[in-house]
Amino acid sequence: MAIDDNKPAGDDPFSGWAEALEEQRQHDEAAEGADMSEQGGPLSGDASRNYGDVPVHDINMVLDIPVQLSVELGRTKVPIKYILQLAQGSVVELDALAGEPMDVLVNGYLIAQGEVVVVNDKFGIRLTDVVTPSERLRRVSRG
Repeated sequence: MAIDDNKPAGDDPFSGWAEALEEQRQHDEAAEGADMSEQGGPLSGDASRNYGDVPVHDINMVLDIPVQLSVELGRTKVPIKYILQLAQGSVVELDALAGEPMDVLVNGYLIAQGEVVVVNDKFGIRLTDVVTPSERLRRVSRG
C-alpha cells in the first residue's frame, strides 16, 4: 500500500478513481481484442460514446451510493466449544498488537490502514496508509 504524495491538496479526490476506471477500460479493450469490435459489441465504434443519455465513464453516477465502511481490530481462530463458553466479561485475544494499524474496509475490501483516535467522545480512525484507487480496482476485480 502506498500514499500518493504527488497530488496537490486541492485536487479532486475522485480523480484517481477516474484514472483507474480509464486504465481498466484500456485493459479490457486490449483483452477483448478486435473480435468484439468486429461483432458490433460494446467496444465497437467510440468506446466513450453515450448509451442513451448516460456517459459510459461518468463517475458522478456512483458517488451517492452508500457503502459499508468498517474498521477491523484483529482476528483470531477459536474452536466452537470456546465460543459456546463465552459469557459477559470474557476476553477474546486477537492477533493484532496494541498500537498496530487497524484495517479500514469498504464492503469487505481493504482500502486503508489507520490509527484509532477519539473525536468528541467517539472513536474514529486517522488514516495512515491508503491503497491507491487503481490497486483497489485490481483487488476488487480479483475478488
